Amino acid sequence: MNMNPDIKSLNQEPPKKEPERQYYFIEKCRRYVNSESIRLGRTLNAAVVNFGCQMNARDSEKLAGILEKAGFNLTENEDADFVIFNTCTVRDNANQRVYGRLGHLNSLKKKNPAMKIALCGCMMQENSVVEKIKKSYSFVDLIFGTHNIYKFAELLANMFESGSMVIDIWEDTDQIVEDLPVERKYPFKSGINIMFGCNNFCSYCIVPYVRGRERSRNPEDIIREIESLVADGVVEVMLLGQNVNSYGKNLENPISFAQLLRKIDKIEGLKRIRFMTSHPKDLSDELIQVMKESKKICRHLHLPLQSGSTRILNAMNRRYTKEQYLALAEKIRREIPDIAITTDIIVGFPGEEIADLDETIDVVKKVKYDNAFTFIYSKRTGTPAAAMEQVPEHVVKEGFDRLLKVVQDTARQQAFLLKGKTLEALVEDVNEQDASFLTGRLSNNTIVHFKGDKGLIGKIVPVYLKECCGFYYLGEIRQGI
Repeated sequence: MNMNPDIKSLNQEPPKKEPERQYYFIEKCRRYVNSESIRLGRTLNAAVVNFGCQMNARDSEKLAGILEKAGFNLTENEDADFVIFNTCTVRDNANQRVYGRLGHLNSLKKKNPAMKIALCGCMMQENSVVEKIKKSYSFVDLIFGTHNIYKFAELLANMFESGSMVIDIWEDTDQIVEDLPVERKYPFKSGINIMFGCNNFCSYCIVPYVRGRERSRNPEDIIREIESLVADGVVEVMLLGQNVNSYGKNLENPISFAQLLRKIDKIEGLKRIRFMTSHPKDLSDELIQVMKESKKICRHLHLPLQSGSTRILNAMNRRYTKEQYLALAEKIRREIPDIAITTDIIVGFPGEEIADLDETIDVVKKVKYDNAFTFIYSKRTGTPAAAMEQVPEHVVKEGFDRLLKVVQDTARQQAFLLKGKTLEALVEDVNEQDASFLTGRLSNNTIVHFKGDKGLIGKIVPVYLKECCGFYYLGEIRQGI
């Protein structure tokens, strides 16, 4: 879609309609960037630094796409002419990490006063954070949040025109604007936002407060975007949402996530479909059936547990019991025997006792997770759990070590079950340790390394799983299968 305005139109009022309005400002930014490049005698560099989740990573690709269209050369080096931090605020230490990195940027800006610095993402949705940046980090040029990221080009233009810090934070929005430039990390796979926000209010989580309430994209827009990506060489998509299982409930014409998957499954040329994250309380029999029937939906389900104790789950406001979770996992394993189930687990939630951790370990042993992301509870200011009585640090550490051993042992046992099989892998990259090897990903999300030519990157190839190395495989390409 060509939305670039001609030079004359830049002298007129910007369009009111989106995304045409943002393309107007992209072109305006291009003039500023070009003028500065001529003055310096070189191309301006820009770095997008992502601190957060996969939804943040997708947002960072959008930011990078807009910067590239505006004339910047993208780099990973923070010693650039423009640096933007896309922040995360899930844990308090995530905020501290950003403050530390800002100190480094300040030293770089002192050497290059023309350098511009921007902050966006979840952390910026907190009033206390913005006030601290205004007071202690006044060298920052642009601040915006999660709800108006699509306005990046317009805010960038304001930054170029302003002699002071530009701040644009929205408390909430029902607006969704896509069809803007995106610079994908991989040409053959892409994330797709199908919804934004969260309605669950788990007692330890800040996300609903900074991402807002759930907003689903129209299925027609999602299908159109995926079809466009497939035409551009994408073979695998990852459907993104804080809780994809509740997709479509707030649309004018409601549609279930399972129904959306059926529509996406029919897109010609698309080879693989992934999604995350699934909340156990909303995972339907319809979704299990769609996954079972589809040849494109990957055999991997991320199903966060957080705790195996019903008492702790209630304190977390997760709205399911240990028994309900186990029944759901058993049903999924029964209906889709080759599926890999991964999870998230928090250790040391306020009030957790040894008996509660034992319940969690019991769930790990029964579900037999293929992988589990285990976290020590981190007190998050602004959440109900932060006001609860905290568990002593040494107790948490002991419990974490106990759980981690069970998780790792179980994951190794699950991985070993694949040995000797030949399965399809999407070739993602040249191996980082040995350039004669390629790195691929199986449908169930297992990584496999094998010898091959880099011309195979982006293709799906059959790989014999020869040697299990704990959490990954060494394999061999099989021809003619």
